[in-house]
Amino acid sequence: MYREDFEGGYAQEHAGEDVYSKPVRAGKRTYFFDVKATKGNDYYLTITESKRRVERDGRYAYDKHKIFLYKEDFEKFAEGLQEVVDYIKKNCAYEVVEKKDDGENYSSDVEFEQL
Repeated sequence: MYREDFEGGYAQEHAGEDVYSKPVRAGKRTYFFDVKATKGNDYYLTITESKRRVERDGRYAYDKHKIFLYKEDFEKFAEGLQEVVDYIKKNCAYEVVEKKDDGENYSSDVEFEQL
């Protein structure tokens, strides 16, 4: 069997499946950065925000929002993201809420640059 045949078969077998995944937990939200493969073995990125909420009956449910980012858009997306992050760092203070060891919440005004 030729290498191209093996790789092509592998790509077909795993098309659409996660190639690599990086979860980032941030408070009540979790962000998933997932690399996936197309049938042609071309990679793309999905970014999913997942937030847990409690239903009326006490069960947990998850709100999920997903975007698909294709390689031809990586550079412009990264530039735009960096621009708005820089803007926030320069112009915006925000309140950080942290948990104490006893489980109580407390907040402090922190400039973005201090983080």
